[in-house]
Amino acid sequence: MKRRTIYTCCFIGLLTSGALAAEEQPAEEAPAGVPVPSGDTSIATVNDQAISLDLFRLFYNERLRQANTKDSPAAQNQLFNEFINIVVTAQDAEQKELNKQKNVELALDLQRLQLLSRLAIQAVAQGVEPSEEDLNKAYEQVYGGDKRTEYKARHILVKSEDEAKKVIGELEGGSDFSELAKTSSLGPTGKQGGDLGWFDSDQMVKPFTEAVATMTPGEYSKTPVQTQFGWHVILLEETREGEPPAFEDVKDELVVALQRDQLASYISGLREKANLQLNPDLIKTTDPVAPPSDTPETDKPE
Repeated sequence: MKRRTIYTCCFIGLLTSGALAAEEQPAEEAPAGVPVPSGDTSIATVNDQAISLDLFRLFYNERLRQANTKDSPAAQNQLFNEFINIVVTAQDAEQKELNKQKNVELALDLQRLQLLSRLAIQAVAQGVEPSEEDLNKAYEQVYGGDKRTEYKARHILVKSEDEAKKVIGELEGGSDFSELAKTSSLGPTGKQGGDLGWFDSDQMVKPFTEAVATMTPGEYSKTPVQTQFGWHVILLEETREGEPPAFEDVKDELVVALQRDQLASYISGLREKANLQLNPDLIKTTDPVAPPSDTPETDKPE
């Protein structure tokens, strides 16, 4: 088996420093008296092609983030060799003129558009710094007067309506709901006597919450309730008025929502100003088509 050439290098203080450094990666300081080269300094030359320090630093920090690891000599050696593999195979692809294939050109054009779009959206999002007043207004709009009834209930889940009716018959005969749930319920809460804890109407499927909303505490459902999970017999134990979440608990969520609104306005403005002309030869129908959403996809906070 032919041995693979491995290069051993250590770039102390060069890779996690500078404008392209990952903020979460602490830079290891270079030895005293050793000047730090500029980012456009060649870190290596591969087949007469100079590779800049900034290009490798960008690759290096991105891979550190992806692997969720820290800068170290071992990481530098591993990723430098990985980077050289990319360079030599990319050079070989160019020699074979694979970069001139139509699908490759299109893929590169698409990646360029996606990168520039992402940078534009990030720039707008970073420029949105809602004030406390803005956040409080958003909180009132979303959660103001949000008083929801919460329910504490148990249930027994079975496969068929006949089985559910049989359970109801046993309850009417004086059987204990909790004990019956332990022996009869198919749900994961069966071992806990069917205990569902506290929940509001948004946390359960519609037929279940509709049934609970018509019951009074201490009452069990006299008719089986069907959902996509099977047939339920429900015991409502308590109700209470739920309080909206505290402002501080949802502050980050509100910031994201305001940023999303600003991004939607930004994109809508660009679309309105854009000189968009469709090719009439490719339009096959005059039926109205719903326009695509102007709202960019953003990560929702967990």
